Amino acid sequence: GVCALACLAPQLDPAHAFEVQIAARNPRVLYLQVGVGSFTGGNYNAGGMPATNPTVNVVSVTVPTAQVGTGVAQAMTTNSTAARSFYDGFAACNLPGQLYLGAFYRSVTVTGEATLIATAPQYLVNAAGDRIPFSEISWTSADNRNQGGPNTFPAGSFTGGAQAIGSVKRNRWVENCHSFTYRNSLVVPGGTSIGRVTYTLSTP
Repeated sequence: GVCALACLAPQLDPAHAFEVQIAARNPRVLYLQVGVGSFTGGNYNAGGMPATNPTVNVVSVTVPTAQVGTGVAQAMTTNSTAARSFYDGFAACNLPGQLYLGAFYRSVTVTGEATLIATAPQYLVNAAGDRIPFSEISWTSADNRNQGGPNTFPAGSFTGGAQAIGSVKRNRWVENCHSFTYRNSLVVPGGTSIGRVTYTLSTP
């Protein structure tokens, strides 16, 4: 999955992920959904299976001129329309303030966990080449049915480059909703600054 971020960043919170055991079956399957995704044949718990979806969602904010660089954090919104889980159709996320993030790892024989990596550039860049460090961007993690267990994709912040942001146990479905804010700690030139984050789920 891919997410394009336009000038954004949130605070840490202790919320927990939705996580459920799924039956071990072949073939081995890895599924990752960031924002909008697709399923065929209904939800997963009704026999549905993932389909490819090339959508790139955007998370963005417009900082009022008078507040640029004041340190007043700016909440972000997304253009994603994905609020419901493809596990069972539950309305997991609240739009437009949250971006859905879900995954499952299914295998009969392969052991270990699947690791989720987020790869971001060092900077958000505008048309004039002005740069904002990606470290100005962070996220909180929650969903509408937190279970109180460990958070699979916990709150954090981008560092620029590749970073692990969670893992998925074998034969588990997990999901969170990420909320982004822009820290707004720097005085930066006007314009739209853009950077793209790519999320990759992989196994040993």
